[in-house]
Amino acid sequence: MKCMMSVDGSNIVRVSDDKASELYHEGFRYVSKSVWKEKVRDVVTEVIVDEETDQRVVSINKPTKTKSNKMSKAEKRHLRKSNK
Repeated sequence: MKCMMSVDGSNIVRVSDDKASELYHEGFRYVSKSVWKEKVRDVVTEVIVDEETDQRVVSINKPTKTKSNKMSKAEKRHLRKSNK
């Protein structure tokens, strides 16, 4: 899987390797996965319909998740073993 961005930066997609090579020849460029996560995956979009014009208005809110500092099972197990 590769993350690709259009030349103007308006479109960021995550595609298979074969599709990525096709998009590269069409003018897309490779970007890091963190860019895709920040701009596409972790963003909640809210669709609001304007009553006067009956058009959709999309507003972008803050990211969906916040990271927690919970220890993984492996970290807990390592901590228990090192304290003995």
